[in-house]
Amino acid sequence: MAQIDKVQIISRRLIADERGWFLKAITGTEEGIPSYTGEVYLTMGRPGQAKGGHYHPKAIEWFTIIEGHATLKLEDIETHERRDIDMPFENAQTVFVPNNVAHEVVNSGDENFILLAYTDKLYDPADTIAYSIK
Repeated sequence: MAQIDKVQIISRRLIADERGWFLKAITGTEEGIPSYTGEVYLTMGRPGQAKGGHYHPKAIEWFTIIEGHATLKLEDIETHERRDIDMPFENAQTVFVPNNVAHEVVNSGDENFILLAYTDKLYDPADTIAYSIK
């Protein structure tokens, strides 16, 4: 099985009322999630801009858009199979990306996006390999 076939899209429950909204991006029950804490981070992307453009030989990640609209572009670095996942905030979902799948998040909306991410490893520059997804 190609690594890109292991990508999972997990529907999430977005709870909204007049006070605002609440969303669990990682519940701790996801398949493959480690029993220890890795890194949680946020990144913001401006309209038309892309973030990422790399893959990890070891680390795995989970991505959730918490504001805006983005397209997650994926490519299996071995088979070169590609997949684009539309990620509007209103369609709350978390995307699991296994190791050796290159990823780039492109702002496909008219406003900034905010991405919440979790990775199972502490940052290691040797585990972040630049990769251009065409």
